[in-house]
Formats: sequence, structure tokens, C-alpha cells
Amino acid sequence: MSYDLEQENKEILARYKDLISNTYRTLSEENNKLIRKAFDIALDAHKDQRRKSGEPYIYHPIAVAKIVATEIGLGASSIACALLHDVIEDSDYTYEDLKKIFGEKIANVVNGLTKISIMNHQNISVQSENYRKLLLTLSEDFRVILIKIADRLHNMRTLESMAPDKQKKIASETVYIYAPMAHRLGLYNIKSELEDLSLKYNNPEVYNEITEKLELAKESRERYIEEFKKEVSERLNEEGLNFKIKGRAKAISSIYRKMLKQGVSFEEVFDNYAIRIIYKSDAKNEKFLAWKIYSIVTDVYHSNPSRMRDWITQPRSTGYESLHLTVLGPDRKWIEVQIRSERMDEIAEKGVAAHYKYKEGYKQSSEDRNFENWVTEIREVLEQQQNLSTSELLDNIKLNLYSKEVFVFTPKGEIKILPTNATALDFAFAVHSDLGMKCLGAKINGKLVPISYVLQNGDQVDILSSQNQKPKSDWLEFVVTSKAKSKIKSYLNSQKNQLVEEGKEILQRKLRHAKINFNDDEVNKLQKFFNLKTSQELYLKFQSNELDASSLRKYIESKNVFNNLLSRFRKSPTKNTTFVEPKEQNLDMIVFGKDEEKLNYSYAKCCTVIPGDKIFGFITISDGIKVHSDNCPNAINLRAQYDYRVIPAKWVNAESFKNRVKIEIEGLDRMGMINDITTVISGAMGMDMKSMSIESNDGIFTGTINLEVKNKSQLEQTFKKLNDINGISRVRRLQS
Repeated sequence: MSYDLEQENKEILARYKDLISNTYRTLSEENNKLIRKAFDIALDAHKDQRRKSGEPYIYHPIAVAKIVATEIGLGASSIACALLHDVIEDSDYTYEDLKKIFGEKIANVVNGLTKISIMNHQNISVQSENYRKLLLTLSEDFRVILIKIADRLHNMRTLESMAPDKQKKIASETVYIYAPMAHRLGLYNIKSELEDLSLKYNNPEVYNEITEKLELAKESRERYIEEFKKEVSERLNEEGLNFKIKGRAKAISSIYRKMLKQGVSFEEVFDNYAIRIIYKSDAKNEKFLAWKIYSIVTDVYHSNPSRMRDWITQPRSTGYESLHLTVLGPDRKWIEVQIRSERMDEIAEKGVAAHYKYKEGYKQSSEDRNFENWVTEIREVLEQQQNLSTSELLDNIKLNLYSKEVFVFTPKGEIKILPTNATALDFAFAVHSDLGMKCLGAKINGKLVPISYVLQNGDQVDILSSQNQKPKSDWLEFVVTSKAKSKIKSYLNSQKNQLVEEGKEILQRKLRHAKINFNDDEVNKLQKFFNLKTSQELYLKFQSNELDASSLRKYIESKNVFNNLLSRFRKSPTKNTTFVEPKEQNLDMIVFGKDEEKLNYSYAKCCTVIPGDKIFGFITISDGIKVHSDNCPNAINLRAQYDYRVIPAKWVNAESFKNRVKIEIEGLDRMGMINDITTVISGAMGMDMKSMSIESNDGIFTGTINLEVKNKSQLEQTFKKLNDINGISRVRRLQS
């Protein structure tokens, strides 16, 4: 392929000039020199490299630097790090080279980004090790994670040049960890875009449908917002306020979540856009003006008190501040209104990065402290990592990424912010680890409650403790914070390790008496014989005396029989036993991989797969290949954590097969409704209806039907005909 190098060089320079002209702060001469030097090094390092799209590779670091500068709002050193983020990995430049040229801080950030990037390119057995690296860097320098999020955002924006299976892997990984991390760092716009782009590649049909409907509704939405602005602006101008009002559609992924959660169509999601009122204010009057605007808006429009949220009096732990209210606006439609100052808006747009701009004159210390407390909590969890699998570690930390919050008080009146559904025991661990370990109970508002009590907003909590109390395994059933979970697991693991060592010594003695060598091979054979998953379980069984000398004698007897059988089978030809073919399985149905191989498989139980669905194969450890639907609730996690075990799959002859699917129908109850439904299914469509369940309540009926369908096309035609029946309001397929 030939390239116009002269034209590309002009474009590179134009993009660099655009980066400089759009930087968040007015750059000093020294900062300009720093960024220019970083650009020159990056340009040299990537001079012979191109992206999958064929573009010069340098376009990518320039784009990432622009996101860091304009959308996140970081300064010159972070912009330089963004320009350099792939230099160590992709060129001959080393960490030491960058340290000499730019100093230790910039070299360390770039090195942190390099480690993560290298991990992403390795074919490692557990992808979640990437996330452990990510969390480790967050606890050291939050700029690393901010630049990494910018890097991921640009990769998602340019994902169309990748192969479909790679798109799904990257999209799943993005929504699994990067979007929640952006949310927790206060980057709400970036979080929404990451989720939307992930939906675009994981579920393109849904994404395109919602996008088209939002576009169709754009004109009426803009007309509605103009009418709102006209009515409210007049009142705000009378008060001499300096403000602007803007409207925006809700994120596509947010609308889709509401559709799923509420079981409604796009048209039934009543608040799929919002209005934002942003006002100018000094530090002294900021809170007063927010409530003044709130009062004016609620004078003009009726509000829904149950949907009012005050994030100004008590900001979220991310530092987010805003008043949220839902009002019955023009055309008698409910709409969400957000009221915030310019400072609050910038923090809402740029998250933790914006905190450091507003140190003087504003009461900012509580938000900074909340974020620092969260980073400290991550660091504490990471300190326990030797006792946690990476999967557990990630689950613990993800608990606190998206969680809503509850505000409670210590006996001295200090506020503690905890996730919703946190318990008295979570509170004890939040105050101090030792207090959590010795927690007996609590007094909530002066009343004695158990440690499992779920905290409510405004509770005053006084923890009762005892030196004799020790953590118990059932505590893990009701704590929700990562700190509490990791501390409890760490203690329980240390106790378990002691018992394991005792059991190991017992087994060694028994084997010595039986004149059998103690080694890894023998332990593995013992595990398999007693049907145990780990050697730890084996040792614990001997420690508790569940396994004893008589159990060991049975093993020795079977071992002798097995050795005789093995010697006979060694004379037989070798057989491929990778997968066991179920007798009833037809291998012509699905093929796997790029070479479209015929392999044995079975269907996963977590989703309903019918011929014609988009599918993939997942190689399980002990149960062969499981086939999942692309829309399986577990698809995101499987692709994000175990992509190396995901294999492409396609149908060979879907028309020849039948499969069962469950559908739900809702509508107005009337005479003849059931007859109309069965006429469509059994008559017009010729489908086999296995079972039907109908419930009617005050004139509204809900029914579930199990059908045998030939393919997806037949199911879609059936849905269309059912929706045409008079009185039917909704038809949808249920996941099993």
C-alpha cells in the first residue's frame, strides 16, 4: 500500500497544533517546550509504525493527549506522558532514556502505562491480572489510570478497523473495568461514552435501534427544551442571575439499562433526556444560589419530591455536587433538571482531575478526603493480595466502583460515607480494621442491633466490641465493602492455612506408615480419588478426621487395580480425548474457530440459544465447549476475564433444528385473547407450544409460553404477528 508521506506530515503537524490550541490551561513557555519535546520523541519513536486502519501511529498518542488535555483537564506533564505512553513498549527508547530527558516523575508514569500495555498484548492465562496491574498503578499515581482511560477511550472510538472477535473482547473489557473506573474517578461523560461504545460492539442491533429513535425524537426534544428555557430563563433573569441552560439526551446504555430493568420499550422510558442549569457564582454564595434556582424552577413546574437528590449539602464520594429534581415540564412530561455552579459542572465533567484547580476559596477538603480515602482503601485491599485470587480482588474493588451511597454518623458526629446496603459491621471496619475484627454488635440511634443491621441515611452508629470476638465465615454473607471483605478473608485464610499445615503433617505420617512416598504426583492422585478440587481440601479432610487410615487403605487398593488397568490400556492406540461427544449431539449444527472445525459441545445453562442467534464457544475446564448467546448475561465477564478461552462459533444448518424458547406476553385481558394467541402460534406459524401460563389481574394479563422454534427468523415473525393482536402491549423473549 502506498502513502502520501508529505500530506501525512502536514496532517501530523496540524493535529499537534490543534492539541496545543485546545489545551486546558494557558501554557507557559516552559510547558510548551516540555510538550514539544515529548511530541518530537514520540514522532521519532513511532515514525515507521501504523495503526490497523493504516494511519500513521502518531495520530493515536496525539489523540490521547488531546483527551487528557481537554476532556479530563490534566496539565502539561500529563499531556507529555500521554504523547509518550507507547514509546517504551514500541521503540528502542528505554525507561532510563526517558528519565534522562524528562526526569523521574514522567518516566515513572510512562513506565506504569507500559507495564499495563505489555500485559494487554500477552496471551496470558488470566486476563484479570491486567486489572491487578491497573489497580496497583492507581494506588501509586492516579494520573496513570486517567491516561489509561483516555487511551482506552480513543481505542474504542477507532475500534471499527479491528476484527469482530477483537472488537467484542475489547468492548467487554471496557465495560467490565474501565467504565466503572471512569465513573469512580468522576469522569461521567467519558464513562457514558465508554458504555455506549461497548454496547455498540457487544449488541449492535440494540445500539442502532436506540440511536435511530433518539435521532427521530431530536426535533421534538429540542423544541421541548426551548420551551422550558423560555419559561425558566425569564424568572432567572428577573433575579439577575448569570446562567446557561442546556439539554442533552441520556446515554444510550443508560436508556437500555432502564428498558431492561423496568421491562419497557424505548417509548416508555419517560426521562430519556435531561436539562442542566449552570450558574456563575463566587464561593460564598454558591450553595445559596443553587437553592434559589431550585425554588424558581419548582415555582414554575410541579416537582416529584421522591426523585429529589441533594448532592450539594453532602457531595458523593467522587466529589460530585449537584441538585437533581424531576419536574412536570411543558406538555405535562416528566423531565430531570440538574442545577450546578460552573465549578461543580467542571468537577462533574472532569472528575478528580478538576479538584486540584479549586483548592482556594471553596470548601473542597471533604471531597478530596473522600477520594483519598477510597484510594487508601484500594491500597489496603492490595496489601492483602497474597491471600486473594485476582478474581476475588477485582470483585472486591468493583463492589465500590458503581455503588450508590449512604451517609451515617459516628458518636462524635463525623460523617462516614458507605455503599448502599452496608451494614454495622462494614461501618466498624471503615472506622478501624481492629474494631471490625472485634465487633460484637452496634447501637443505632441508641437502640441495640446485630452487626448485620443494614445502615440507613442519617443513622448514628456506636460499635460494641470485645477482645474475645473473632471474625467468622458467615460475616462474608452480609458485608459489602471491599475493606471488610478483604480483612475477613485474610483472617479466615490465615486460620485455614494453619489447619491445612496440620492436615498435611497427618497425611505425611500416614503415607510413611503405608510405605508410600509423599510428593505432588501422589497428592494429585489422592485428590482425584476422593473427588476433591484442591490439595488444601485433602489436607483439611485429614485434619478434621473425615479421611483416616481406612480411607487411605481404600485408595491403596484402588491404586493397585488402576495400575493393572493402565498397563493394559497402554497397549491400545492413543485416542483423542479432549472432548467427550454426547451421543445425542449432532456435530453438523455448529462449527468453531477460523477453520470452522467440528467439535463436541453443549449449550450453556445461563442463556437460551436458538439457531440463528449470534453465538460463541467457551472452553470450560472440565465440561468441554459450552455455547453461549452473544447476549448472554455472562458474555461480558467471560470475554473480559477469559478471552483466551472464547472461540468464534457459527451455525451450519440452523433450519434443520428445533429449540425451545420462553416468551412473555402482556396486554389487556378480554374474551378470546388466549384463542387469538394460540391461533397465531399453532395455526399461522405452525409452531409447537409446549406450555402456557396466564395470570390476569384487574383487566391486565401476563402470560409465559414455552415454544419450539426452528430459527430466529421464525421467532421474529411470530413476535410481529403477536404484536398485531388487538390488546397486546408487549411481547419479549425471556432468558432462562
